[in-house]
Amino acid sequence: MPAAPRFSARTIGIGAAVVTVLVWTAFIVIARASAAHSLSPFDITFLRIVGASMVLVPWGAWLVMRARRDDPAAGSLFGLSPMPLRITAIAGVFGGLAYGLLVYTGFVYAPATHASVLMPGSLPLWTTVLAALVLHDRITPGRALGLALIVVGDLLVGGASLLHALEGGELWKGDLLFMSAAFCWACYSVVVRRHALDAVRATIAITVFAFVTYVPVYALLAGFGVVASRLDSAPAGEIVFQLLFQGVASVVISGITFTRMIQYFGPVRSTMITALVPGLSALGAALFLGEPLHWNLLAGLLLVTAGILFGVQRAQAARAMPPAVTPARG
Repeated sequence: MPAAPRFSARTIGIGAAVVTVLVWTAFIVIARASAAHSLSPFDITFLRIVGASMVLVPWGAWLVMRARRDDPAAGSLFGLSPMPLRITAIAGVFGGLAYGLLVYTGFVYAPATHASVLMPGSLPLWTTVLAALVLHDRITPGRALGLALIVVGDLLVGGASLLHALEGGELWKGDLLFMSAAFCWACYSVVVRRHALDAVRATIAITVFAFVTYVPVYALLAGFGVVASRLDSAPAGEIVFQLLFQGVASVVISGITFTRMIQYFGPVRSTMITALVPGLSALGAALFLGEPLHWNLLAGLLLVTAGILFGVQRAQAARAMPPAVTPARG
């Protein structure tokens, strides 16, 4: 039998980045479209977790069972998470629960074009700040300039909605929720880097945490009518689609590829690589959802994309310089 081809770390890192960008682009467009249908943000979060759990919970139980042959104390959360309870809880809160709830609720108030700018644009900003504080990464002048462009682009989009908040509009709520969701994902990415988490185990851990904490609580609250759920009246096709895309694609596939990307490029450069997401998702929103692209959105989109690209180029240039000229941190 011929040997299976072995891919280099660079090939795996680049491939993971491509898959992540494509899934994130589709996620923004589909999540906004889903907000206009019969399911609530809490319903979609429920289906996201259940869909991912169908794959990852049995996988996690199998990994823990194998690990406990050598270490009876391995794993946590009833033998379903392959990671210690503390790391599982921290990563699960930010990467599993908070991100999903915030972003799906944001799409109720704001269009996909706003998410296209604010989520990918806020992510490098939050990640850079957190990486500097927690991982002691150095913010180079080039990276700082790229982040400044991103901040101006975010202000052109989010600032406009905040100025109209007193007029009674709710657009600003969605913008703030998008930026908060990006902050939560940045926290997760830094946790992954700080603890050198394995891609598969990290994705399993955050899913198991969400499954154990959110699914039973929401099912009970919906069953007793405490919260309004539309799962019983939603079309079966929509439920199946949300299980597969929001759960399997957005969590299982992109969760693993994003973690692989972090392991190769680091948290800051990984989020910088998502430079294609704003433009592709804004274009998708205009083509498939009919959302208009106003001048402030276009200007913000260009500035955010330019800031991300500029940061990537500067980070790569700094990494290529000899240590005697430039410090090793990139």
